[in-house]
Amino acid sequence: MAEIINMPRLSDTMEEGVVAKWIKKVGDTISEGDILAEIETDKATMEFESFYEGVLLHIGIQEGESALVDTLLAIVGEEGEDISGLLSNPKPEAEEVSAIVTEDVSSEETTEVSSTSEQNTIPEGVEVIKMPRLSDTMEEGTVATWNKKVGDTVSEGDILAEIETDKATMEFESFYSGTLLYIGIKEGESAPVDSLLAIIGDKDINVEAVVAAAQEPTAVTENPPVEVPKVEAVKEPQVKAAEAVAPADEKPVTEGRLKASPLAKKLAKEKGIDLRNVAGTGDQGRIVKKDIESYVPSQSGVSSAPFVPSGQEHFEEIPNSQMRKVIAKRLSESKFSAPHYYLSVEFDMDNSIAFRQQYNSLPDTKVSFNDIVVKACALALKQHPQVNSQWFDDRMQLNHHVHIGVAVAVPDGLVVPVVKFADEQTLPQIGTQVKDYAVRARDKKLTPAEMEGSTFTVSNLGMFGIDEFTSIINQPNSAILSVGSIVQKPVVKNGQIVVGNTMKLTLACDHRTVDGATGAQFLQTLKGFIENPLTMVV
Repeated sequence: MAEIINMPRLSDTMEEGVVAKWIKKVGDTISEGDILAEIETDKATMEFESFYEGVLLHIGIQEGESALVDTLLAIVGEEGEDISGLLSNPKPEAEEVSAIVTEDVSSEETTEVSSTSEQNTIPEGVEVIKMPRLSDTMEEGTVATWNKKVGDTVSEGDILAEIETDKATMEFESFYSGTLLYIGIKEGESAPVDSLLAIIGDKDINVEAVVAAAQEPTAVTENPPVEVPKVEAVKEPQVKAAEAVAPADEKPVTEGRLKASPLAKKLAKEKGIDLRNVAGTGDQGRIVKKDIESYVPSQSGVSSAPFVPSGQEHFEEIPNSQMRKVIAKRLSESKFSAPHYYLSVEFDMDNSIAFRQQYNSLPDTKVSFNDIVVKACALALKQHPQVNSQWFDDRMQLNHHVHIGVAVAVPDGLVVPVVKFADEQTLPQIGTQVKDYAVRARDKKLTPAEMEGSTFTVSNLGMFGIDEFTSIINQPNSAILSVGSIVQKPVVKNGQIVVGNTMKLTLACDHRTVDGATGAQFLQTLKGFIENPLTMVV
């Protein structure tokens, strides 16, 4: 089925975009994640990727041409698919909609609408900020952190908030200067794109009137009017106890307010911990991440969980984050569309242990067993491109470049940053990059580009004491390797029972692209590298 791609709104102030360059042309096959075009916004020129797969059937805006946000940009579908209906029935322009509405409304009703519009006009110098659409697939966003609070002075370029999309958490900057008069979406709350996010302007204006004007439904909207909450005066902003946490600029809050980092606040909210019960170990008693992770309710004298009589059912509901929704969708699609099968092996790790000890004795050098596995996989994949392949409905793609995704657990689920050209990198380079990805992944600072393009994935739960497990393939890839812990146990060597160190690995393969023998041959090559790691550096 054909998918319509409209001109995205890539910044809060973007009203139209210019197609600087088309990377694909009509007739080209498109994969999810391919760069379709470079689009020039009012701020910068950005690469625009496809979130659909198929053939590029139509280009609606030529290179050098500009068009309003939501104008037909392209159509992707199946080869030979009839799209004449999509092209002959475009959405009516705003002027046409206005004319239709005017014809259907009586003169009395028109007068009434006009009168209401005049009453709810947004004053000059006041800026209404809506929830931006930061990716083509984004339908709603979640405010992860507000960096400013009502009453704060905002300058152009200041980071207003961190917004969680279906891809990543991104900093959202202000394109206006003034006072933050109103916050429409609280931290942790989700709202559709174009919902009222904030209002910036002069502090002496009537905020309630601006909110009403910003939320006023038009004659063609299908949504009911939104009840306008009462807004406190901005000249003397008040702080409620539940809001007594540090702002996102990492500066402690004084004057009786709790001192806590934004990450500590977020973790406390996820775990249901009352910050008032936590002793801070940071500067000036500031609550930091480790305080939340080590917090034990029984030691505080106050339980953070509500009292529940024995024998009574109890539960809590946690809204699904954007990341969790996407993970659920993609894992389900992979598990029920790709015919998985699994190959399990057990490697001798004695040489790897000795190699790592010697390697890490070098100055400023420290590599992990996971780094060794990633490097070994990269070299093995160069010899077995079938395992480094990807499945698409109309073809199989054998990749001769090796981009290895490394699964990283985060509070909301799992992200997979990608080590590009892993076969060309040294062990220390891989180690440095993976560590950097892991830290920024947990802080939701990875960019979408850093999580795209993998050709193979490594998932390691060995550090959690898991001996053996299976993983779901990260499509469109053809395989994923599950890495268990290193276990010391009796083994047979040269006919003698001795103490050895082994590690179990399980390769999940897509049977559409990787046959059993092919997967087994890959594991044999991988065995040679991991059991003799010196061969990877000579």
